[in-house]
Amino acid sequence: MSTTLVLFRQDLRLHDHPALIAAASRGSVVPVFIYDEEQAGDWHLGGASQWWLHESLKSLEASISALSGRLVLRRGNTISVLRSLQQESGADAIYFSRQYQPWSAPLETLINNEFHDLSVSIKRFPGTLLHEPGSVLTGSGTAFKVFTPFWRAANKQAVALPLSRPDVVWHTHKLASDDLADWQLQPEAQDGVPNWADGWQDLWQPGEEGAHHALSDFLEAPVAHYAEGRDVPSKRYTSRLSPHLKFGEISPRQIWSAAQQRKLSAPQWSAPIDKFLAEVGWREFCYQLLDLFNDMPAKPFKEQFAGFPWGNDSKHLSAWQRGQTGYPIVDAGMRELWHTGFMHNRVRMIVASFLTKHLLVHWIEGERWFWDCLLDADIASNACSWQWVAGSGADASPYFRIFNPIAQGQKFDSEGAYVRQWCPELSKLPKKYIHEPWEAPQMTLASADLELGTDYPFPIVDHKTARLGALDAYAVIKQAS
Repeated sequence: MSTTLVLFRQDLRLHDHPALIAAASRGSVVPVFIYDEEQAGDWHLGGASQWWLHESLKSLEASISALSGRLVLRRGNTISVLRSLQQESGADAIYFSRQYQPWSAPLETLINNEFHDLSVSIKRFPGTLLHEPGSVLTGSGTAFKVFTPFWRAANKQAVALPLSRPDVVWHTHKLASDDLADWQLQPEAQDGVPNWADGWQDLWQPGEEGAHHALSDFLEAPVAHYAEGRDVPSKRYTSRLSPHLKFGEISPRQIWSAAQQRKLSAPQWSAPIDKFLAEVGWREFCYQLLDLFNDMPAKPFKEQFAGFPWGNDSKHLSAWQRGQTGYPIVDAGMRELWHTGFMHNRVRMIVASFLTKHLLVHWIEGERWFWDCLLDADIASNACSWQWVAGSGADASPYFRIFNPIAQGQKFDSEGAYVRQWCPELSKLPKKYIHEPWEAPQMTLASADLELGTDYPFPIVDHKTARLGALDAYAVIKQAS
């Protein structure tokens, strides 16, 4: 019987997995996950993503075990580990899902070259995106650099239905496998330092089953409020599917198919469902751009931004990271990120704008902090979104769009519920002052048990002054272009 090594990567599921399905159709299967810490270079998984990976692999191990199989875990260089596993198992094929990170294509080429002369069939399969890079093009055959026309064109293309889980004959040979716990992907309290992920298991259910629960719960009712509610950080009107999608516990076309079915059963919700699917589309667009411009995580898409006069004040960066800027909506977002590994999308835009435009700190600093702290840190979406806010991306926010953190808080957290949750020292302030506590009379501060400068910081920059400074800095780029 033919034997296939199925290399799981960021596709940690058994349903709608084309590589697994193809492998199952030809013989026995060895499911493998290789933890290669060197593969991605500077973009090795951040701390939060490592926590999720542990939980996701534990879930995948259990799913395969329930089907009488065994997931093989190995740590080390991908090529070396695959060479050993191929020899140990006698596999005559290696199948995997194609990926699109800057390091993925070179790795896939190395795999192909390594086994080319060994009569081992190497095949890669789609499954990470709705549309493969290069398949959605302008009328002149070039890549889109603006999201709206890209998504309009993408929606004219059919999306295949998701595939069922295959019946798999698992390879029966006893192959050595690492103990997942030995990889130490999750933090532990030690030497007086608390476990920063404590409580996350109560907030999240990593794994394929958890992904489908999240999708089902979202489409059951919250999606009806998505169009407007997605901007209200104190409400649960977003799907929170992004970490599941990042690790491939659910495929984009499974999401697409379920959303289309929901539109049929609840046609009155078609508009908010389409709005939700457009966010899936933004992820698609980001990967199209990353395929076009592999340096996007480290270099501005618009070349003139290489000369942007960033200030890069380390004290300002630290205050932003710790949620101590003195602007409540910004600080609430940064604290939510630290405590949950997640941040509401509207607030992500606010904190990113504040870092790059109020503080004039390079967007790469924010991108790297998000990479380490976000459970859903995705190389394409992270880079693309930070460049969008900074103004250096392909389809970027205009340079003169500088979010007013006070007005943004008043608009999207009008009662102050979000700020009160994550900045409890401000919880007793009346809503009139919740987004600008420095404007509160001394008597009001005293009745709220709040001493500015001690319990909560004064703003580290003045909004009006910072806005003018940002406009002056962006004028340099405008002249250069």
